[in-house]
Amino acid sequence: MRDDSRAPEAPEAPEAPAVAAPRADGGLVRAIGTVGLAAGILNITIGGGIFRLPANVASSLGAAAPVAYLVCAVAMGLIVLAFAEAGSRVSMTGGPYAYVETAFGPFIGFLCGALLWMLGTFALAAVATIFVANIAQLIPLSGTRAGGAGLLILVFAVLTWVNIRGVRQGTRLNTAFTVAKLLPLVLLAVVGSFAVRPENLTVLVTPSAGEVARTSILLIFAFSGVETALVPSGEVRNPARTVPRAILTAMLAITGLYIWLQVVAQGVVGAELGAQNTPLAEAAGRSMGDWGRTLLLVGASVSMFGYIGGMTLAVPRALFAFGRDGFLPAFLARVHPTYRTPHVAIVVQSSIACAFAITSTFEWLAILANLSTLVLYAACCVAAWTLRRRGVSQGGTPFRVPLGGVLPWLACAVIAWMLTSIRAAEWLALVGALLGATLVYWRTSRRKAVRVAAGA
Repeated sequence: MRDDSRAPEAPEAPEAPAVAAPRADGGLVRAIGTVGLAAGILNITIGGGIFRLPANVASSLGAAAPVAYLVCAVAMGLIVLAFAEAGSRVSMTGGPYAYVETAFGPFIGFLCGALLWMLGTFALAAVATIFVANIAQLIPLSGTRAGGAGLLILVFAVLTWVNIRGVRQGTRLNTAFTVAKLLPLVLLAVVGSFAVRPENLTVLVTPSAGEVARTSILLIFAFSGVETALVPSGEVRNPARTVPRAILTAMLAITGLYIWLQVVAQGVVGAELGAQNTPLAEAAGRSMGDWGRTLLLVGASVSMFGYIGGMTLAVPRALFAFGRDGFLPAFLARVHPTYRTPHVAIVVQSSIACAFAITSTFEWLAILANLSTLVLYAACCVAAWTLRRRGVSQGGTPFRVPLGGVLPWLACAVIAWMLTSIRAAEWLALVGALLGATLVYWRTSRRKAVRVAAGA
């Protein structure tokens, strides 16, 4: 493929081997501006994790929990700066997949596509487990093991049916739930601030670096989402300006809201926060009464149902693409004759996610999702450095991060530090999945090469 995206001022470009960029997105309308993209990042990032994670963070760090948020904010700040530059240089649809493929070629791009699918699957299953915990506070029967499994099967069955019926129905469902996730959170942050007890915010024990690292890698679950929101980069107006502005605006707003909620929850609930299954609902109940608790539970449930619906719409498209491109069995690329949706991929994806949600815990699923996310983020940071070095510029004059030759490596260093808290079993799961993806790519490439040779 032709790569005509080199910037003439880059001195290193003539010495570097040319890398073919993914083909341009012909026919797509560039209609997404800064506000629209920032809103999309907010919508995807603020999913279900924030309704549960304040308890996990408090159980590990107590009143020192904001330290983990600040660590995540610094890490995400470095990461999103790399994303901002990469997104301003690569304007095609695909987000991180497009950045990495442009920088390193189809094999590494394929592995990043596999990571995107894994983090989407694990994140979907993790939020589904929190959804059941929330519903159990409203409908006690769903709190039993059998009741929870039944509810998960019902939810995935309904959302599978909705998304098979058509992408328009799935999109409308997602839009209907967007505001529901923000209103109760902002209300709790504002009203709960008046019920904070200062003694609950006293740090009694200074956490170790290892405890902060382990907590931060779990907390990344609540910050991830940029990689998904940037997938429609081929439909962004003036990506060189829009992408970095939208990312930085959204991440500042998200970080501020998260720290505010953690401080309010800790200040209201105190030492008992770490033992709560629905920590924000407990904080709302103590600061606003039963109506506040019910509002948070309902709002959280609606928000998470919308998140599950959105992921049920988006994630199966990866399986569909893998089937279409010959990496997975061709039946995954079948399209429903009436509704024109990838119905087989949707059913298979929902079955996998439902099985994970029934058999696993939120913490384990969140760690696996975050491990996949951080490895993907590291690849994107290195890709941003490579794209700058090679002078790639597909969407106009690119956004150049100050010290852009150093910041991606600082981001990788922070990611590496956070990954020191990953346990052997978690690494084994990721490595096994990537080896499986490598085998799939190798077998498919050999099969295609044989076909080309036979045709010749």
